[in-house]
Amino acid sequence: QEQLVESGGGLVQAGSSLRLSCVYSGRAFSDYAMGWFRQAPGKEREFVAVIKRGGGGSQYYADSVKGRFTISRDNAKNTVDLQMNSLKPEDTAVYYCAADLTLHNIVILSPHYWGQGTQVTVSS
Repeated sequence: QEQLVESGGGLVQAGSSLRLSCVYSGRAFSDYAMGWFRQAPGKEREFVAVIKRGGGGSQYYADSVKGRFTISRDNAKNTVDLQMNSLKPEDTAVYYCAADLTLHNIVILSPHYWGQGTQVTVSS
């Protein structure tokens, strides 16, 4: 049974940095593309970033976070991280980790597995 558990959220000031981490358990981690999503109050869940499966996975980002956020994975530790720099109040949301065998399913917001989410709040 695949499971994803996020951590690292919190309350920070605008301009600060946070690093989210997601630990995966289940079948071979490297087989999965991994992604991060977020959902702000009253808004739909949106794609943030995705990293391809395998060792040197390419990364793709939403325009709203490009240049500020970096997704990375450690296949030895079964983790995927999201380094968030220059945070803005509009980055406030619950952040979710997700996994799927295909990158496409992550990009279209239909991954097979989801974490429970971690709250990120950015004050102005």
